[in-house]
Amino acid sequence: MRFIIQRVQQANVVVEEKEIGKIGKGFLVFIGIGQNDTQEVADKMLKKMLNLRIFEDEAGKTNLSLSDVNGEILLISQFTLYANCKKGNRPSFTEAGAPKESEELYQYIVTKVNETVSVTEHGIFGADMKVSLINDGPFTIILDSENL
Repeated sequence: MRFIIQRVQQANVVVEEKEIGKIGKGFLVFIGIGQNDTQEVADKMLKKMLNLRIFEDEAGKTNLSLSDVNGEILLISQFTLYANCKKGNRPSFTEAGAPKESEELYQYIVTKVNETVSVTEHGIFGADMKVSLINDGPFTIILDSENL
Protein backbone atom coordinates (compact mmCIF):
# COMPACT_ATOMS: atom_id res chain seq x y z
CA MET A 1 0.00 0.00 0.00
CA ARG A 2 1.21 3.45 -0.81
CA PHE A 3 0.06 6.80 0.55
CA ILE A 4 1.16 10.14 -0.85
CA ILE A 5 0.35 12.59 1.95
CA GLN A 6 0.34 16.29 1.21
CA ARG A 7 -0.03 18.85 3.95
CA VAL A 8 -2.50 21.34 2.52
CA GLN A 9 -4.14 24.64 3.33
CA GLN A 10 -7.11 23.43 1.29
CA ALA A 11 -8.03 20.78 -1.27
CA ASN A 12 -11.04 19.60 -3.22
CA VAL A 13 -12.12 16.89 -5.63
CA VAL A 14 -14.52 17.25 -8.56
CA VAL A 15 -16.27 14.46 -10.48
CA GLU A 16 -18.32 15.23 -13.60
CA GLU A 17 -18.07 18.97 -12.88
CA LYS A 18 -19.54 18.54 -9.36
CA GLU A 19 -17.47 19.15 -6.24
CA ILE A 20 -17.85 16.03 -4.11
CA GLY A 21 -15.28 16.73 -1.40
CA LYS A 22 -13.55 19.79 0.04
CA ILE A 23 -11.29 20.36 3.05
CA GLY A 24 -9.40 23.18 4.71
CA LYS A 25 -6.16 22.71 6.61
CA GLY A 26 -5.13 19.07 6.75
CA PHE A 27 -4.02 16.15 4.60
CA LEU A 28 -4.73 15.32 0.99
CA VAL A 29 -3.93 11.61 0.71
CA PHE A 30 -3.57 9.67 -2.53
CA ILE A 31 -4.01 5.95 -1.84
CA GLY A 32 -2.54 3.18 -3.97
CA ILE A 33 -3.53 -0.38 -3.16
CA GLY A 34 -1.33 -3.29 -4.22
CA GLN A 35 -2.13 -6.93 -4.96
CA ASN A 36 -1.21 -8.24 -1.50
CA ASP A 37 -2.66 -5.48 0.66
CA THR A 38 -5.03 -6.32 3.52
CA GLN A 39 -6.98 -4.59 6.26
CA GLU A 40 -4.06 -5.29 8.60
CA VAL A 41 -1.71 -3.43 6.23
CA ALA A 42 -4.23 -0.58 5.99
CA ASP A 43 -4.43 -0.37 9.80
CA LYS A 44 -0.64 0.00 10.07
CA MET A 45 -0.58 2.64 7.35
CA LEU A 46 -3.43 4.57 8.95
CA LYS A 47 -1.82 4.51 12.38
CA LYS A 48 1.42 5.89 10.94
CA MET A 49 -0.32 8.53 8.82
CA LEU A 50 -2.67 9.79 11.51
CA ASN A 51 0.18 10.16 13.99
CA LEU A 52 2.61 11.95 11.67
CA ARG A 53 3.77 15.17 13.30
CA ILE A 54 4.17 17.42 10.28
CA PHE A 55 2.33 20.56 11.34
CA GLU A 56 4.25 23.44 12.87
CA ASP A 57 4.00 24.29 16.55
CA GLU A 58 4.31 27.80 18.00
CA ALA A 59 8.11 27.57 17.66
CA GLY A 60 7.90 26.70 13.95
CA LYS A 61 8.94 23.06 14.52
CA THR A 62 7.04 20.18 12.91
CA ASN A 63 5.76 18.71 16.18
CA LEU A 64 2.00 18.62 15.72
CA SER A 65 -0.21 15.86 14.30
CA LEU A 66 -3.43 16.14 12.31
CA SER A 67 -5.52 15.81 15.47
CA ASP A 68 -3.41 18.44 17.28
CA VAL A 69 -4.42 21.05 14.70
CA ASN A 70 -8.00 19.78 14.22
CA GLY A 71 -7.03 19.01 10.65
CA GLU A 72 -9.28 17.67 7.94
CA ILE A 73 -8.56 14.90 5.44
CA LEU A 74 -9.36 14.22 1.79
CA LEU A 75 -8.78 10.64 0.59
CA ILE A 76 -8.34 9.87 -3.11
CA SER A 77 -7.89 6.40 -4.61
CA GLN A 78 -5.06 6.32 -7.15
CA PHE A 79 -4.02 2.98 -8.64
CA THR A 80 -1.34 4.73 -10.70
CA LEU A 81 0.83 4.82 -7.57
CA TYR A 82 1.66 1.25 -8.59
CA ALA A 83 2.89 2.22 -12.05
CA ASN A 84 5.92 0.21 -13.14
CA CYS A 85 8.04 2.17 -15.61
CA LYS A 86 11.00 -0.21 -15.89
CA LYS A 87 10.30 -1.31 -19.46
CA GLY A 88 9.52 1.04 -22.31
CA ASN A 89 7.65 4.29 -21.98
CA ARG A 90 4.15 3.03 -21.23
CA PRO A 91 3.64 2.27 -17.54
CA SER A 92 2.41 -1.14 -16.46
CA PHE A 93 -0.14 -1.37 -13.66
CA THR A 94 0.01 -5.11 -13.03
CA GLU A 95 1.24 -4.55 -9.46
CA ALA A 96 -1.94 -2.65 -8.53
CA GLY A 97 -4.63 -4.54 -6.69
CA ALA A 98 -7.65 -6.01 -8.46
CA PRO A 99 -10.45 -3.42 -8.72
CA LYS A 100 -13.09 -5.20 -6.60
CA GLU A 101 -10.76 -5.98 -3.69
CA SER A 102 -9.07 -2.58 -3.92
CA GLU A 103 -12.39 -0.75 -3.79
CA GLU A 104 -13.41 -2.73 -0.69
CA LEU A 105 -10.10 -1.88 0.98
CA TYR A 106 -10.40 1.78 -0.03
CA GLN A 107 -13.89 1.92 1.53
CA TYR A 108 -12.47 0.27 4.66
CA ILE A 109 -9.82 3.03 4.84
CA VAL A 110 -12.43 5.77 4.41
CA THR A 111 -14.55 4.24 7.18
CA LYS A 112 -11.61 3.89 9.59
CA VAL A 113 -10.41 7.46 9.01
CA ASN A 114 -13.95 8.78 9.43
CA GLU A 115 -13.99 7.20 12.90
CA THR A 116 -11.12 9.41 14.07
CA VAL A 117 -11.07 12.53 11.86
CA SER A 118 -14.16 14.70 12.21
CA VAL A 119 -13.95 16.10 8.68
CA THR A 120 -13.21 13.22 6.32
CA GLU A 121 -13.92 13.70 2.63
CA HIS A 122 -13.15 11.32 -0.23
CA GLY A 123 -13.24 10.81 -3.94
CA ILE A 124 -15.02 8.07 -5.87
CA PHE A 125 -13.11 4.87 -6.49
CA GLY A 126 -12.35 4.44 -10.20
CA ALA A 127 -13.84 7.79 -11.23
CA ASP A 128 -12.16 10.40 -13.39
CA MET A 129 -11.44 12.97 -10.69
CA LYS A 130 -10.08 16.50 -10.81
CA VAL A 131 -8.13 17.23 -7.63
CA SER A 132 -7.03 20.73 -6.65
CA LEU A 133 -4.92 21.74 -3.69
CA ILE A 134 -2.88 24.43 -2.08
CA ASN A 135 0.12 22.54 -0.75
CA ASP A 136 1.36 23.94 2.55
CA GLY A 137 5.14 24.09 2.51
CA PRO A 138 5.19 22.25 0.17
CA PHE A 139 5.21 19.29 2.49
CA THR A 140 4.76 15.84 0.97
CA ILE A 141 5.38 12.45 2.60
CA ILE A 142 5.44 9.07 0.87
CA LEU A 143 4.42 6.09 2.99
CA ASP A 144 4.96 2.62 1.54
CA SER A 145 3.83 -0.42 3.52
CA GLU A 146 6.97 -2.25 2.39
CA ASN A 147 8.98 0.23 4.46
CA LEU A 148 6.93 0.06 7.68
